Amino acid sequence: GVYDLEELKKWGKGKNWCPYYLTRQAINHATVLVFNYQYMLDPKVAKMVSKELESESIIVFDEAHNIDSVCIEALSVTVNDRNLDQATRSLGRLSSEVSRMKASDSERLQREYQNLVNGLVDQGLLEASANEAGFSSNVLSPDVINEAVPGNIRRAEHFISFMKKIVEHLKTRLRTVAGPRGGVISETPLAFLHRMITTTSLEAKPLKFAYSRLSSLLRTLQVPNLDDFNALTDVADFASLVATYSEGLPRFAIIMEPNGSSIPGASDPVIQLACLDASLAIAPLFKRFGSVIITSGTLSPIDLYPKLLQFEPRVSESFNMSTFRPCIRPLVITRGSDQLPVSTKFDDRGDMGVVRNYGSMLVELCSSIPDGVVAFFTSYSYMESIISEWDGMGILRQLTKSKLVFIETKDVVETTLALDNFRRACDSGRGAVFLSVARGKVSEGINFDRHYGRAVIMFGVPFQYTLSHILRARLEYLQTNYQIREQDFLNFDALRQASQCVGRVIRSKIDYGLMIFADSRYNRHDKRTKLPKWILQFLGDGQLNLSTDTAIAQVKHFLRVMSQPVDQNKLKEVLLSLEEVEAMNPPTQMIEAP
Repeated sequence: GVYDLEELKKWGKGKNWCPYYLTRQAINHATVLVFNYQYMLDPKVAKMVSKELESESIIVFDEAHNIDSVCIEALSVTVNDRNLDQATRSLGRLSSEVSRMKASDSERLQREYQNLVNGLVDQGLLEASANEAGFSSNVLSPDVINEAVPGNIRRAEHFISFMKKIVEHLKTRLRTVAGPRGGVISETPLAFLHRMITTTSLEAKPLKFAYSRLSSLLRTLQVPNLDDFNALTDVADFASLVATYSEGLPRFAIIMEPNGSSIPGASDPVIQLACLDASLAIAPLFKRFGSVIITSGTLSPIDLYPKLLQFEPRVSESFNMSTFRPCIRPLVITRGSDQLPVSTKFDDRGDMGVVRNYGSMLVELCSSIPDGVVAFFTSYSYMESIISEWDGMGILRQLTKSKLVFIETKDVVETTLALDNFRRACDSGRGAVFLSVARGKVSEGINFDRHYGRAVIMFGVPFQYTLSHILRARLEYLQTNYQIREQDFLNFDALRQASQCVGRVIRSKIDYGLMIFADSRYNRHDKRTKLPKWILQFLGDGQLNLSTDTAIAQVKHFLRVMSQPVDQNKLKEVLLSLEEVEAMNPPTQMIEAP
């Protein structure tokens, strides 16, 4: 059968078995496993969960439009003052624990080093036990040399002193960045490592083993709450990655910024080890498994992914939507009712004419569309500024006459509460509009099916913040090594985010909805052709370059057509019967990972 987490917990409780270890054992016998991406891509977790999967296994990455970003995040580390202060406290606690154990059980400390070496010889890295999953090294196994741990970190007290030097060096670098002569500094891992070695008199070789050595020590000391040592493990992970990937082509960048906080005026210097090459995390999977499938409804343009992930696809295909009626209506609105162009590009976003036209567009659409409407903006700051202007113009008062208004915030609890009330307003027949942000929580994980989302409006093109130093470093890396032009990648990334936003509106064969792209730039060929094929199949010349009033006429016509009863005979033509599905897929056992 198929067991979700709650059923596994209930079954384990009835048998008096731990559901976690039960799942760990069941993985080796299951036919189908449902994982989060990190179970395969993040070395910290993958070596614990997926290490015993056979090479004949078929790996499927669904909703993989952001797979390159997930790969990069799995091998990136950020440390700030708070992390380093916590790491210092953790080292003090470790020192006390080591002293206590030397007095009570010195033999265990003597065995620890031999266990560490044996693990490194067997695995390439020390393999953490199940309950210390968070302490598997972030460095990929083939990149670590199979050799004994250097002598100057073998003894626990020596290793603690070694880590203190690393922490103090990082604190010194942060003080320099935040000081009066500081500023943003970008270095290669080799340059950063050279400066660390020169300043601290440490050697590069022991740094490679910092994470594995810390894992071994924590296990030996039987620390009850591993979460207390997260900051210290980040520092050890940082050191191991810098030392391991310092040679050869620089596939990482170290960015030091005097203010990494999102709060204006707040001082929060950070050191960021940013992975620039998405292929690093996924390459072991391509090497190990014979069949890896990457799929998503918004995997477009599809030809850029092989370049980003550095693989040669055997099959690459994009499909139309199989449907019995034109259930989505994409519209590109380039002008307001006064025929002035609308766009969120930097030069135009402060124009009061654009702000007014966007507000009037939203009011007219909400007056014509029943139930739920979702509007996406390019950033939180732009959404806040335009809502403030709309309030001063009286647009929000007009909007509330037809629908209740809910707004996404950076607070997860507030946003969850707003979503619950949005659904209640739609269920009651009052109707609601949800104002949210591309790349936010709502754009990725929330579905607005049926009456919760009769239309999605995308205000602007959601480009990344191009002044980000990490993004600049990655763009330069892609241009230099993979010949991917900066503008090509930015367009690709913005259009996949826009597709992900508007895709919230359609969730089944009988569902229907409007996809409204409100920006004159979507009318350009180089932008709209990067939309997924299943959207483009409904985007004809008659839906391009529209003004607000002509778009409203199309909206009303589309809703009249879609409100007619569903033709069940035509619906059956595009659906498989239960018998056909069973003939194609014999019964299998499925286990869901925790």
